Amino acid sequence: MSYLLRFSLASSMIVNTRITAFVPPAPSAPSPLVALSALTERQMQFWEDIDDGIDDIATYYESNGQSLDRIRAFGRSARGETPPPTGSAAGHQPSEENVDGLTARPFWDVAADPESFPWAAQLESNAQIIIEEFEANLAKEQAREEGGIFSGDSAWQNKIMGLGWSAVRLQRLGQWNQDNCKEFPKTYELLQSLSIPLAVRGVCFARQAPGSGVAPHTDGRNFILTSHLGLKVPEGCWIQVGDERRSWEVGRLTTLDTSFEHSTGNPTDSDRHVLIIDFWHPELSEAERKALTFVYDLRNKFERGDVPVRKPRKLLAKEEEGMGLSAIWKSLAGGSDS
Repeated sequence: MSYLLRFSLASSMIVNTRITAFVPPAPSAPSPLVALSALTERQMQFWEDIDDGIDDIATYYESNGQSLDRIRAFGRSARGETPPPTGSAAGHQPSEENVDGLTARPFWDVAADPESFPWAAQLESNAQIIIEEFEANLAKEQAREEGGIFSGDSAWQNKIMGLGWSAVRLQRLGQWNQDNCKEFPKTYELLQSLSIPLAVRGVCFARQAPGSGVAPHTDGRNFILTSHLGLKVPEGCWIQVGDERRSWEVGRLTTLDTSFEHSTGNPTDSDRHVLIIDFWHPELSEAERKALTFVYDLRNKFERGDVPVRKPRKLLAKEEEGMGLSAIWKSLAGGSDS
């Protein structure tokens, strides 16, 4: 499987739609690793910039006792320099974008763990604010003859989630969508007040149309957890993570680790709506969150073309190794012998 940071800089969601049973890994020869030459020059430049940034972050945090060793290992894994991680349970399919040593389980009861998730119980206790605002906007949308808040905000994701799934994004890749947030000011204010450690994927209202479902898939990243706050949940709707199936409850959080294979179904004749919130795994340190934020923020800048192209330092060094003193002087002098 080709994961984003290793082979491309062009996707914001990685999925695996293969349906496979979990088989404990058997001892075998190491997986073939990717040589430096397998990376394009642009990818080499990206990873050099990543390493520079991680070094800068480490200068501050490691002096305060927070190591970035796991993030450096994350980089080696994402580049294909080390064997890919293996799953730890049924349906667990971590990708090369992996942070070692994090607890992995399909579902998490976040509201019952205030030490790790101090915001979760508060969100549930104020869920009615979100539900009422969402229902008011939904009523306005249904009154429109065409278009609406769900009309095209997530068309790019239909190949992954299926034509029955759509979303209204409040935040994506660290950026709040101000137009959408203006439609949901109370929800936006509540989420901001709770200081949820939002991760790189973001926040959205998601709709699952009647008679549709999301096929089994995984995004592979084990360092992000996802909560679904139930808004409108017809009886019979379900979500399966690994080999465990549950439903949603209105006003309650259903939280999953999306590095497990997961799927959903709405066999009813009504829409199902949830608020999706992606946040950092609680076992990441502050330093590790900062470093991962930097990695994906830089990835976005590369995708947008905000970072000028330059020759990777490793390639420049190799070229200089093969040059004599006179050739180096000619290069520095613009090619002139005089």
